[in-house]
Amino acid sequence: MKKAFVLISCDLGKEEDTLIALRTMNQIKEAHGTWGAYDIVAEVNSNDTESLRETITWKIRKLPSIRSSLCLMAVEGQH
Repeated sequence: MKKAFVLISCDLGKEEDTLIALRTMNQIKEAHGTWGAYDIVAEVNSNDTESLRETITWKIRKLPSIRSSLCLMAVEGQH
């Protein structure tokens, strides 16, 4: 299982709508609103790296309310 954490900045006032959209995606295990430099953190799981990349690039980053994102890939074997 491949895993990534995506830190998201979204349009002001669109945090709740963005969380709802993220939580409807099958690959999103969890999504939470945050305070600080980013508005949302989402955990994305997939069977392979290519599918993970496609979800982040073509589903998450294409949501209209997202201004920017930062992807952190989890390192396998470190717990």
